[in-house]
Amino acid sequence: MRVAKRTAVVFGVMVAAGALLAGCGGKVGGSGGNDAKKIVLIPGVANEPFYISMQCGAQEEAAKLGYKLDTQAPTQFDAGAQTPVLSSVVANKPGAILIAPTHATAMANPIKQAKDAGIKIIEVDTALGDTSIALSSISSDNKKGGQLAAQTLAKLVGNKGPVLVINTKAGTSTTDARAQGFEDAVKSFPEMSSLGVQYNNNDAAQATSIVTATLAAHPDLAGIFATNLSSAEGAAAGLRNANKLGQVKLVGFDASPKQVEDLKAGTVQALIAQDPGGIGAKGVDQAAAALEGKPVTRTIQTDMIAITQADMDANSKYFYKSKC
Repeated sequence: MRVAKRTAVVFGVMVAAGALLAGCGGKVGGSGGNDAKKIVLIPGVANEPFYISMQCGAQEEAAKLGYKLDTQAPTQFDAGAQTPVLSSVVANKPGAILIAPTHATAMANPIKQAKDAGIKIIEVDTALGDTSIALSSISSDNKKGGQLAAQTLAKLVGNKGPVLVINTKAGTSTTDARAQGFEDAVKSFPEMSSLGVQYNNNDAAQATSIVTATLAAHPDLAGIFATNLSSAEGAAAGLRNANKLGQVKLVGFDASPKQVEDLKAGTVQALIAQDPGGIGAKGVDQAAAALEGKPVTRTIQTDMIAITQADMDANSKYFYKSKC
């Protein structure tokens, strides 16, 4: 009995000591051997004003909350380019990763591996189809943005005529939602008809070819909704080649410096602007909450605004940055 009692006492001391060490280890929120004060942002692609603006917002919020934020970006918006960047980040064991998945399914396994390594996963801008991997997803309400684009384009074309959607890559959650929102909203305008969604594989030259072919088949084309920068740039080039700039109304998405220049010049007639800095800041907030064992909000959506040439000065705060 004395041996059993002594064993119980020793075991109790070991448990207490283990609890004390765990409390003093500084690894908050169960992130294991990872650095719980380090957050890494992996945007969709490097040198893109939307993601630069997101980085600026994330950096400012991280500094405010006492976290170190690093940014590692792929050179192309592609799962094959983003995966090795993610693997390298995982090897350095940060406490949390903010990531804009470049494909809704192809990035699922690499991101799950990061989660399995004890890293808190927060999605920013884009999201995986599998909602069990990330703790939180922060993005614009992209379906609502597509609806806003349809309403804006309807005003520009007098609520009638055929319109086209040029999307980037199929499987990109954000742009697919924009296209779906647009297609749904067009149905509210009886005299407008959708020519459907065509994909340019994030290549402006392909968007130009799409516009050229569409104008040949539908010379009465009234308007185009371009879901991202490459789609808008390519569409504008196609309209310019056909001497249709301004005649066929073009609504773009986002408000990067180049897009703002195009709006000012009348190359595009309207832009649907997001709040990337706010997305980055909210992403850091959710990562910090997860690392500190506090409640995390699973889905956060931010609003957007339609900007035309007439009101662009009043809405300049929505213009994206080229550097922090």
